[in-house]
Amino acid sequence: MTRHRSRLGLLIRLIRLIPLLFGPAAGVHAQSGADVARSYREANEAQILRDFAELLTYPNRARDLEDVTRAAEYIRDELRAAGVTSELLGIDGVAPLVYGELRTPDAERTLGVYVHYDGQPVDPRNWTHPPFEPTLYTASMEVGGAPRDFPEAGEPADPEWRIYARSAGDDKAPIAALLPVLRAFRDEGIQPTSNLVFFFDGEEEAGSRHLGQYMEMAADRIEDIDVWLFFDGPAHQSGRPQLTFGVRGSMGMEVTVYGATRNLHSGHYGNWAPDTGNVLARLLASMKDESGRVLIEGWYDTVEPLGAEERAALEAMPPVDEDLKREMGLLWTEGEPETLSERILLPALNIRGLTSGNTGALARNIIPNTAVAALGIRLVKGNEAAHLRQLVVDHIEGQGFHVVSEDPDMETRLRYPRIAKVTGGGGYPAARTSMDDPFVQEIITAASAAADRAFGPGSLVLAPGLGGTLPLYLFTDVAGKPAVNVPVANHDNNQHAPDENLRIANLWYAIDLYAALLTMPITAF
Repeated sequence: MTRHRSRLGLLIRLIRLIPLLFGPAAGVHAQSGADVARSYREANEAQILRDFAELLTYPNRARDLEDVTRAAEYIRDELRAAGVTSELLGIDGVAPLVYGELRTPDAERTLGVYVHYDGQPVDPRNWTHPPFEPTLYTASMEVGGAPRDFPEAGEPADPEWRIYARSAGDDKAPIAALLPVLRAFRDEGIQPTSNLVFFFDGEEEAGSRHLGQYMEMAADRIEDIDVWLFFDGPAHQSGRPQLTFGVRGSMGMEVTVYGATRNLHSGHYGNWAPDTGNVLARLLASMKDESGRVLIEGWYDTVEPLGAEERAALEAMPPVDEDLKREMGLLWTEGEPETLSERILLPALNIRGLTSGNTGALARNIIPNTAVAALGIRLVKGNEAAHLRQLVVDHIEGQGFHVVSEDPDMETRLRYPRIAKVTGGGGYPAARTSMDDPFVQEIITAASAAADRAFGPGSLVLAPGLGGTLPLYLFTDVAGKPAVNVPVANHDNNQHAPDENLRIANLWYAIDLYAALLTMPITAF
């Protein structure tokens, strides 16, 4: 939205700031939006948890269209009940996007709110409880928490309780926190200080492949958005709240090496036929040294450096590495003495999986005819996926392999001694928003106030980047708008894993934070 720059517009903004500077006039509602939301939460804790539990009962794997559509319809209806004009945008065969609007007369700023409601696939055999049957615990399972009933009306909730279910932390928690804020504002007549546009993605965990199309479908309704808020991700590992201003990109590749045309008996052919597992291991070891530095030529050349504001924020982040190492049973980490915060600002190359024969009771006395590695690549600002993919291919060729994109035929096998099939690529590019942006500064100010109230002065962590991946680039690079990630889940929420959970204190903080953001004053002139 284009700001009004006239003297009249400036006067109007100053008038609006008078209550903030000198207190409310007689007859004006004395409570702030954050006060109203907190009062509502304290009076309705049991119902908020039960509503959250109901939301968590909806299976939400993006590829299960029938299930995910039911989840979208539930969210749409809850938004409507909270006063938001809401509808489903649809593309044939694709998870719907939940779109909502809440317009404020004469608002001079428009906030876009992105949340995704889909979740990772689940294998119920690995869960303590069925993943779509939310279970309340008195504390985390790891510290001996025990299951308990959800509270009855009027019963307070212990902030250390945890709800276990798929998507409890990633990413239905923001929805469960937004709805009480909107209901509280509706009941008390509180108007947000910004126009609000809600964009709830139903296929983020499947790559948000159609999010760009949905943005085009709603182009005339989202073009006036000044800044996007991404409600996703965990709090800082120190337990303190954080804002992040960028995310890493993501790309997956697979590398297959070949031996004989069939599996061979290791007694008859061992020490003679190429050992594919060993061939692959040597190739992978050539890509990365013992300290974790990627050895592929040019790997770090395109990393875009941080600005002064981002560098200062990085240096001010609280140290967590030693605590995390104790928590995770690690004596060393890649890139030491660089910290975790520094390492996630570099492109990463990890082995996501290896296959070559079998292990355990299924191990056989064979030399496998193939060995396969799944590579996980995380991009940072300045990287292009196609470029990094080509660097990997060039490196493999430099190790003496002939690279193919399909299984080799016999002619190819008899021509080249070492063959590697490389597949995959694409994925998300990284994105980052400047912390100097005036809209971003408004968000930092509002979030700092909410964090100070909940955790104490100076508690908000400002992180230049988040290690995970979100489709931020569609909003920052394609649409050209600033975007800030606003994480709220506990850092140990078992995101993407069995027994995913949310700590109740983090849900309460999310309510405080969202209320502050939706009612933050206009200060960027």
